[in-house]
Amino acid sequence: MKYLVLLCDGMADYKFAGLDNKTPMMLASKPNMDRLSKTSVLGLAKTVADNLKPGSDVANLSVMGYDPAECYTGRSPLEAASIGIALTDTDVTLRCNLVTLSDEENYGDKTMIDYSAGDISSEEAAEIIKSVQEAFGNEIYSFYAGVSYRHCLVVKNGTVDLGNMTPPHDISGRVVGEYLSTHENAAPLIDLMKKSVAVLKDHPVNKRRIAEGKRPANSIWLWGEGTKPQMQAFEDKFGVKCGIVSAVDLIKGIGKLAKCEVAEVKGATGYIDTDFDGKAAAAAKLFKTNDLVYVHVEAPDECGHRGEAENKVKAIELIDKKILAPLLKELEQYGEYRILIMPDHPTPLITMTHARDPVPFLLYDNKKSRSGPDTFTEDTAAATGVYFDHGPDVMKALLEKI
Repeated sequence: MKYLVLLCDGMADYKFAGLDNKTPMMLASKPNMDRLSKTSVLGLAKTVADNLKPGSDVANLSVMGYDPAECYTGRSPLEAASIGIALTDTDVTLRCNLVTLSDEENYGDKTMIDYSAGDISSEEAAEIIKSVQEAFGNEIYSFYAGVSYRHCLVVKNGTVDLGNMTPPHDISGRVVGEYLSTHENAAPLIDLMKKSVAVLKDHPVNKRRIAEGKRPANSIWLWGEGTKPQMQAFEDKFGVKCGIVSAVDLIKGIGKLAKCEVAEVKGATGYIDTDFDGKAAAAAKLFKTNDLVYVHVEAPDECGHRGEAENKVKAIELIDKKILAPLLKELEQYGEYRILIMPDHPTPLITMTHARDPVPFLLYDNKKSRSGPDTFTEDTAAATGVYFDHGPDVMKALLEKI
């Protein structure tokens, strides 16, 4: 038996006026998902508990079958694991975004222009993070380069009691002042953010980017604090070997902590320009040595954060055509297989940030014929009445009860 989990990050949405009052899932041409829907179990799953924020960290842990209440210690430690940072029990890590802020003199008066610094490349970002480390790195602070705009700060003997360190993708287009934590423990970190502007203003990478008409990475933004996590190996927990395909350090970090085989896809960017074909090929290769392959695609989430309605529709169509279609052919050689397709959380175009609403899921078994709806959408999934109040139970259903 082989198992495919196709995690379409942020795919679920609300009906949107700019899409003829439909969701991207409703409007997208996704013949492979819809074909599976006709003989699948559809329903809704609550992937984010009421006491947790609706982040991709919590939601993906839940979809992977881990209860965040038992193992979640923050977002950035998961990313640190992917980067290869060895944490001590007293280290605190934070996500270090490279962002584009407007150029008002007072930091609090600046506007969050772009939480991704114009999709800065990993190579350019590494140069900038090196400069940030040279400026601020010491026996307390250590900065590590990740992928694109996503990086990591490790604070020796730090604290997670920092007040509200706001995710930058939650405040796109807003003046940042009211979103800066006022907690006394956060003051040194906010100071680093403010001082980074002077370091990055005339950085050679930013001068090149501006000359090319691109947005500069003119500030760091710290958030997502956490401590060293402890996770049970996926194979020990579920009795099957697991492989992971993802562009982002968060998911790769979860995979490494769960002792999964994590693929590296050179052209994977986490956006709509990612190498969809490369991700499908990596998944096919992982199936040769693993029972379950978890393919995470960030593109719908990124499009939601940017309010890019047409691109979000396109992202879903590309997932269906370039990842699901070839993997369906790949799975046929194994005889028996099951598929789970779902987002981790909604990323509505109207709010451009995560929501905690239950998400639609599709469970397919190629050896069982069921009567399902003609299409896989938020509404058709809700109409079945099937509902998992505890997100990790979806993984159990895939492996045991479908």
